[in-house]
Amino acid sequence: MTKNTIVKADLNAPAVTEILAHFVINHPSKGWSDAVDEQAHRTLANWTGCAIGASRHEPVEAALRAVMMLEPAPQASILGRTERVDIANAALINGISSHTFDYDDTHLKTIIHPAGPVASALMALSELLDSSGREVMDALVLGIEVSCRVGNCIYPDHYDRGWHITGTTGILGAAAACSRLLKLSAEQTQMALGIAASQPVGLREQFGTMTKPLHPGAAAKTGLMAALMAKQGFTASARALEAPRGLIQVISDKCDWKEITEGLGLDWESALNTYKPFACGIVIHPSIDGCVQLRNQHNLKPEQIEEVRLKVHSLVIELTGKKTPKKGLEGKFSVYHSCAAGLIYGKAGEHEYSDAVVQDPAVIALRDKVKAVIDDSIGEAAADITLLTKDGKQHHILIEHAIGSLERPMSNEQLKAKFMDQVAAVIGQGPADQAWQRAMNFGR
Repeated sequence: MTKNTIVKADLNAPAVTEILAHFVINHPSKGWSDAVDEQAHRTLANWTGCAIGASRHEPVEAALRAVMMLEPAPQASILGRTERVDIANAALINGISSHTFDYDDTHLKTIIHPAGPVASALMALSELLDSSGREVMDALVLGIEVSCRVGNCIYPDHYDRGWHITGTTGILGAAAACSRLLKLSAEQTQMALGIAASQPVGLREQFGTMTKPLHPGAAAKTGLMAALMAKQGFTASARALEAPRGLIQVISDKCDWKEITEGLGLDWESALNTYKPFACGIVIHPSIDGCVQLRNQHNLKPEQIEEVRLKVHSLVIELTGKKTPKKGLEGKFSVYHSCAAGLIYGKAGEHEYSDAVVQDPAVIALRDKVKAVIDDSIGEAAADITLLTKDGKQHHILIEHAIGSLERPMSNEQLKAKFMDQVAAVIGQGPADQAWQRAMNFGR
């Protein structure tokens, strides 16, 4: 094989870079149903809550100290804080903050957290441009569509290789959204997507560390910069996504082009966005949901529990199989800790993933009683739980769809309760309520 041989390349791929660029720039304002627009507002509100909620957390503090060494111009806000930095680094910090608690939105078909990169880039840029709320909401929907459609094209092969798909597709969504807000031409937007395509970010090896939330932050900053560079005449390949050595064919053997092109502008991926009731990896949610339900139904106390038998898909163990987490961030990737937290506290919010709770001897003792077995006849979004008590009783539950899924979505009331729980502690009850109202009515 010569060095110029192209392996498994599709030489006849559609011109998806051009197609997406024209779609992003030419699609009419609010060119979708009220239901899609409502979901976009829920997405914005959830992103705002997550970003403010984690704004004083250690990864954000460390990243901000590094940014301040650059003496940035005070162009844009950091949510939940008084500091102002340049728009690129505001996108970076808000993106990190929005994903630090692992509590953000999720496009379940691909496990992409679309708002982190897209909203973080958009809100920083819109502050500088003084964009209208409607312009921002249009760009948010269109940027999420680009991220998720590319994700549909390459998932699961791309993810299975070890890429963090939120970062790799989020760069494209952020570039697309910022191009729309900047009112670039379709040709300039094509260049922005091309510039972004050469900068994929995010490896799953980083899960459980501060670098995981860096991925959406870096994607937001890079996508924003790609749009700014395109506006100034910086060029890239016009086929940067679909070419044999373009982004999609390099990072995935699965290249289902129709996932990008079919129904574009008619069917909306943002309408399929979901929101986490638990502050951890999405594949753990059915297990937590089941443990909380068993706890509440049978009024169980930790000291009554002899063993928790858990049957889950192999992906659950692959992603969240940490048996002995030491820190809160590691606990978010431990189905064992998460089940214990659900049984003890009846919930699994950010508090239940603090260092103190992860290191609590009572939590550790119950965690060690959780026995997980792989059963791939069970779906990735399901869990089969049998709980044995010391008096010899067995309690069983099968969770086919966890709370927060498309089948059991969080209501606006539940979403607001999650928002207030995160935000009020940072900025106060009154300002938190105002922030919720503003997000839910932005651009209406």
